Amino acid sequence: MKQVVFILFVTLFLHQQSQAQGRYTAPALSDSTSWTMIMLPDPQTYVKYARNQPLFELMTAWISENIEKLNIKLVVCTGDLVEQNELINPDGAASNQPSKAQWAAVSGAFNRLNNRVPYVTAAGNHDYGYVKAENRMSNFNTWFPVDKNPLNQQALREVTTNEGGIPTLENAAFEIKSAKGRKFLVLNLEFAPRDTVLAWAKRVVDMEKYKQHTVIMLTHSYLSAANEHIVKEGYGVKDANYGKAIFDKLVKPSRNIQMVLSGHIGAPDDEKAHMGFRTDVNAGGNKVQQMAFNAQALGGGWYGNGGDGWLRILEFMPDDKTVKVRTFSPLFAISPKTQHLAWRTQPQDQFSFILE
Repeated sequence: MKQVVFILFVTLFLHQQSQAQGRYTAPALSDSTSWTMIMLPDPQTYVKYARNQPLFELMTAWISENIEKLNIKLVVCTGDLVEQNELINPDGAASNQPSKAQWAAVSGAFNRLNNRVPYVTAAGNHDYGYVKAENRMSNFNTWFPVDKNPLNQQALREVTTNEGGIPTLENAAFEIKSAKGRKFLVLNLEFAPRDTVLAWAKRVVDMEKYKQHTVIMLTHSYLSAANEHIVKEGYGVKDANYGKAIFDKLVKPSRNIQMVLSGHIGAPDDEKAHMGFRTDVNAGGNKVQQMAFNAQALGGGWYGNGGDGWLRILEFMPDDKTVKVRTFSPLFAISPKTQHLAWRTQPQDQFSFILE
């Protein structure tokens, strides 16, 4: 009898332990004086199907609801805002939304953040040409003009022109400050930037007024899942620089670029294929932390739900140096039945790095 009671006790204890380990904890700052940047991966698979569009809007709604709680100072998006830039007759399989509806959906989702928090959206290969970067024609500026979000306008410091000679946010620099006064310059560069854009970017980061800023560069295609700089891709755009050329021509020669963020990469339902990370040293002797994060082929592959709602929370700690990275899904977090799936906790999903 005692043996039976003991077995029952052990069984109950183990059950309680497993329940406790699976208990959901909502996102919160690890230090009340930290601030956060939210990193949104490529939205293209969310917006190409009507059924998926509310999922991306759920993500931006979650951000809006947590601006004060997480002290969110900036949102960045890695590009490929749409699946096709200028498609009027979708086949129903690769997408069931014409391009105008895709742009309207992604623009509408970001509207939730207008007048709430500044956001910087990269332009990806799918945001150019007809289907994917056959040329540099883009509807980006129509749907993401400088006055779309007044807080973007306030943070804007530098801008240059797209291939058509129009100044747009495809290539622009924004300024934010930490509570302790550390100044950040967020440098947004077009997909596979042209030589003239890299030259402009180098002039900007070398300006006397930005020499003491920590530069965070955002661009779409840069780092592979093998943690290597992408050398070349077979798109139709001319005068194109990919990851290695961007690093060699801009990042390495700089003295103040200390972070590079990108997206673009992925494979069906393979988390590791959607991310990369590496550290190099720039000409100033400072470490450059480079992170690729995407999710577009998770949740059912290229024709799935768009990415299972995954985003990254980058918490900038009060020491003004340490950045804690966590990977979270508002989609899984919304229901008690799936909240145990809302955090990815492998070493590649939650880690820290130092800005010098």
